[in-house]
Amino acid sequence: MSEEPAPDGDREDPGRSREAGDEPPRPADEAADTEDEATDTEDEARPVETDGEGVASGHGSPEQSYPDDVGGISTPPDDEEMPLADHIEEMILRFAVVLLFASAGTAIGLLWASDAISIIWADVFPEGVDEPPPHIYHPLELWLTRIKVAALLGIMVGLPMFVYQCYLFMKPGLYPNERKYYLAAVPTSVVLAGVGMLFSYLLVLPILFYYFTFYAEGSAEIAYALGETFDLVITLTAFLAIVFQIPLFIMLAIMMGVTTRRWLAEKRLYFWAAFFGLAFMFTFDPTAMAPVLVGIVMILLFEGTLLVLKWVGRE
Repeated sequence: MSEEPAPDGDREDPGRSREAGDEPPRPADEAADTEDEATDTEDEARPVETDGEGVASGHGSPEQSYPDDVGGISTPPDDEEMPLADHIEEMILRFAVVLLFASAGTAIGLLWASDAISIIWADVFPEGVDEPPPHIYHPLELWLTRIKVAALLGIMVGLPMFVYQCYLFMKPGLYPNERKYYLAAVPTSVVLAGVGMLFSYLLVLPILFYYFTFYAEGSAEIAYALGETFDLVITLTAFLAIVFQIPLFIMLAIMMGVTTRRWLAEKRLYFWAAFFGLAFMFTFDPTAMAPVLVGIVMILLFEGTLLVLKWVGRE
């Protein structure tokens, strides 16, 4: 039986164009690219959410992790962000520990404050000079002087604890090499403070009182007030304990890359002016003898440290 030919209206014409909206079949790669473009378009249209700190997050996107090396700057191994209130609380607690140690040293010093006053009074005046008796001009002057002398011992006890608590506070933000420098600086700081106090007691104070004793000789009778005399003694002794930290500060700054010996040498005149300004600010003396001596000591420490650094080849 022969097949009947299909009517002309039902016969498929291969050359006939497809209906509107139909697209010719495309390769698999091209179809995948089209789907990716559609996905990107949807992502762009989707609103971006932030976490309040400028970090964008999308729906279903995995949490982004940040390396220790951000922007080419490495962070210390123990560094972590803390709220400002936590930093303030930690700082107050560490300061309370320092204050506790200093108060304990002051309390112990009060037991022998009277003996210390007698010894210091006899030592600061030059030899071969009749020691002038101390004068008291108000009822509490003797007790206030005892407290000041005892507080000097409290400062000596509290200084190493202060340096150590500063290290603990800054430790999370320090690199391992910086921690090594700081730990080495703690005993060095205490030794330098002791040397500064001895330097003041054995050299600076005798020179000052020699000058005070003889500069008005023959024109007036000098009477030393107990309170004002020990104010000068304690101020100079405590200030020189700080002044003798200059070599340590310079060495730490250079080791940590904050500055260089060459730069300090080029700016030495600015440092000299700052030293004399600090000396006149903290060791006020109408005769200008005390601040001049302290300023010279600061300059000698500064220049001596630079000379040692140059000798060891540290630029």
